[in-house]
Amino acid sequence: MKQFVLLSLVALALSGCALFQKAGGPTAATGPVEPQPATEFAPAVSTAVLGTGAVSAEVLDKTTAEEKAAALAAPAAGGERELGRVVVALGPPAEQGIWLSSALVKEKAQGRIVTAAGKSLAVELRPGTGGALLSLAAFQALGLPLTELPEMTVYGP
Repeated sequence: MKQFVLLSLVALALSGCALFQKAGGPTAATGPVEPQPATEFAPAVSTAVLGTGAVSAEVLDKTTAEEKAAALAAPAAGGERELGRVVVALGPPAEQGIWLSSALVKEKAQGRIVTAAGKSLAVELRPGTGGALLSLAAFQALGLPLTELPEMTVYGP
């Protein structure tokens, strides 16, 4: 009990030390301190009009019209099964080809996707995590707007 009282007195005494510091110091308890003027300035920032460096989807997509037509015309492979349904977003436009990345797929394989409107497209199925991504070429082959999040049925081996 004596130790508790002694420690409490020491803590109380030390907390009052700030009151005895020189007045006007940075930790004085006499009142608010006036803010100091800025001595550094931010570097100049240049601005540009949005859209001046934009690139169209057609420029980014290197898949030929023949490759897209062949993927659209590919018949359903025998022995394929429905892997599930996913809502797809546009994948990285720099990744070329006709592909779908999804958590439904465990290893790379050839497969097929079918839109809610019934359009079918042969794609390379790639394993993925999180949300499903569809290539730019696949979006264009199916005639889907790039900002749409369509639901697809995925078929694979």
